[in-house]
Amino acid sequence: MKNIVLAMSALAAGAASAQSSLTVFGVVDAGVSRYTTKSRSWGATPPQQVTQSQTALSSSGYNSSRFGFRGTEDLGGGLAASFWLESPVSNDSGASAIANFGRRSTVSLSGPFGEVRLGRDYTASFWNDAVFDPFGVNGVGTNLIAVVNSNLAATRALATGGLLNGGLSAGTDSYLRTSNAVSYFLPANLGGFYGQAQYALHENVDDSAVAGGASRRGRYAGARFGWSDGKTDVALGYGESTLSSTVPGAEKIKSLNIGGSYDMGIVKLFGEWSRVRDVREGAAPLGARLTDRYDGLQAGVNVPVGAGVIRASYARVKFDNGNGLPDSDASVNKLALGYVHHLSKRTALYASVARIDIRNGRNNPAVMGVTPLVLSVRAILPQPGYVTTGGLEPRRAVGYDFGIRHAF
Repeated sequence: MKNIVLAMSALAAGAASAQSSLTVFGVVDAGVSRYTTKSRSWGATPPQQVTQSQTALSSSGYNSSRFGFRGTEDLGGGLAASFWLESPVSNDSGASAIANFGRRSTVSLSGPFGEVRLGRDYTASFWNDAVFDPFGVNGVGTNLIAVVNSNLAATRALATGGLLNGGLSAGTDSYLRTSNAVSYFLPANLGGFYGQAQYALHENVDDSAVAGGASRRGRYAGARFGWSDGKTDVALGYGESTLSSTVPGAEKIKSLNIGGSYDMGIVKLFGEWSRVRDVREGAAPLGARLTDRYDGLQAGVNVPVGAGVIRASYARVKFDNGNGLPDSDASVNKLALGYVHHLSKRTALYASVARIDIRNGRNNPAVMGVTPLVLSVRAILPQPGYVTTGGLEPRRAVGYDFGIRHAF
């Protein structure tokens, strides 16, 4: 990481000069990936087995490729002003560089009171999916809970009028990131306790001539609180994302999770429990509420070995369909293994392999809630639209990454 310290001139006679810094940083990550999915046709006699596979030069197999700027100005008296502008990079094709700052775009004021941060940032309810994942939500080993939640947000956002907040590559409808957010972070001197509260404005026009007033689509509210002593880390997160406020048809995705890690030196343990509810008013017969539920569990380890780290995780997500239709529930399991070898503090080689097994993953249009679990195969096949949905039931997927990451 390269620091560029900017010299500051005197502000005025008798005024103290302030210190400012600007940091240019980034990650370039590229690797070769192979994805294979085995599906079974349904509705055909006899059922047929279908295999799809793809080999690609991919980016972000270990860390997300990015380019950014961040800076801080010391205002004196313990106060500081900061900014952070971070852009995703498609280094495998060069298709996008600093086209936008969709990863993060914030300005903040911090001091003894904590930090107030304004702009686009990670949601409070996403952090546990990332922090307590041995694979850091990257590559084929990505946390299965995160994959299902992201696909749920994407499919429901499309169903309610299209994606918000940056589209698929930058987080969908306030699962991964949210725009227009006001966030408050607790100060760091609370004996290991930390926390965040966050509210994202929907920014829709409130028109008195329109029945029901303004749409609340795009609004997010969430919080995360935890405690860490350096070895032990545990945190609870909750968030609500509004996809539609029109009644009937109002819809919210409500996410609750708790995660933890414990570093024993010879091994670091990870764990997470998650419950996500897709609540739709008036979607069930007679206009009643319909709630689909996604319950997830993940356990994992990081094992230091010389200059490298062995990574492993096992995860399961179970889907309970709120409409009570027969054969509408589903489940998916994922096992991931990997190794990272550090050539230096900034450069690493990595290899990962993962396998997904899906039960009752038939993409039945009458059971739309199953779709995120069907699409969970995109943890192995991340290309949108690659999994054929016309009469195919994904049963198993295997994928691997091996590549190099350089950070600066």
